Amino acid sequence: MAQTLRDILDAAARGVFPPADGRTTVVPQPSHRNAGVLAFTAHSVVFTDEDPAWVYDSLRAMECDALAAPMNPRFLAALTERTGRMCETVDAVLVGSPLPGEPPLALKEIEDAGHPRIRYARGRRDEVRAWTAQGGVLVMGRGVAGRLEVSVEVDEDVRHRGLGRLLVTAARHLVGEPLWVQVAPGNARSVRAFQAAGYRPVGAELLLLAR
Repeated sequence: MAQTLRDILDAAARGVFPPADGRTTVVPQPSHRNAGVLAFTAHSVVFTDEDPAWVYDSLRAMECDALAAPMNPRFLAALTERTGRMCETVDAVLVGSPLPGEPPLALKEIEDAGHPRIRYARGRRDEVRAWTAQGGVLVMGRGVAGRLEVSVEVDEDVRHRGLGRLLVTAARHLVGEPLWVQVAPGNARSVRAFQAAGYRPVGAELLLLAR
């Protein structure tokens, strides 16, 4: 049976990664919504419905270290142009396992489907749910390959007090499966919050979004 992106993600959540052999694996994109590149240690995965031969030929043409080619800006630009999609930034990808017991702070689920954070999340995820805490919002939904993804937003006037870390810790108490997060590497404050809450870095990712 051919390996899917979801197979690769499920294995990574268990700490089992593709071989660090310097190669690139090409798999079909899991849905129309998302294509992209996922880089692990010395192994990358391109998920696209484009011809794999074009992907490999384009990577060989990159004038850089082969390990860096799948995340080389020139290759990403070529993939974006070929697919007619749009992209944002390369994110760090982390995963956290579920935790037993109650969340460490009081949460109230948002029932208003028109809430701006819910509206935004529904453009990228399915089965979106959101909760509020004093000064923050926690959002979860199914994103790339059906993985469960989390994001948080903390009000400016309550930042630097540990609320972000509490929110992303609380998220792990609400689930029964691995919980994924994408964070811009430059957002060091957010990266630190997720790592302090027990999320483990697994790789880097660029998503190509359907227009």
